[in-house]
Amino acid sequence: MPRGRYKSRTLRRVFVKVPGGAVKLQYRKRKPAKAKCAVCAKQLAGVPRERPHIMRTLNKTAKRPERPFGGVLCSACTRLLLQRKARGVQ
Repeated sequence: MPRGRYKSRTLRRVFVKVPGGAVKLQYRKRKPAKAKCAVCAKQLAGVPRERPHIMRTLNKTAKRPERPFGGVLCSACTRLLLQRKARGVQ
């Protein structure tokens, strides 16, 4: 019988082959939600969906796209924002 903390679906269940050859059930933490655009809430491309201890090990260019507002706004919203700034609207 699993312990109480393993009964909920907070942790995901992963079957792993251990060195002895047996297949064992392991409980691992789930990944965080995908990054979303601050304006239109569309999922951001090029932003990994990893836990903080893995994100720390990634280099800066792997964490977000290399453009203005990369990792905050999607490409379409960035384009509109830059066009408005160039026109002097905002």
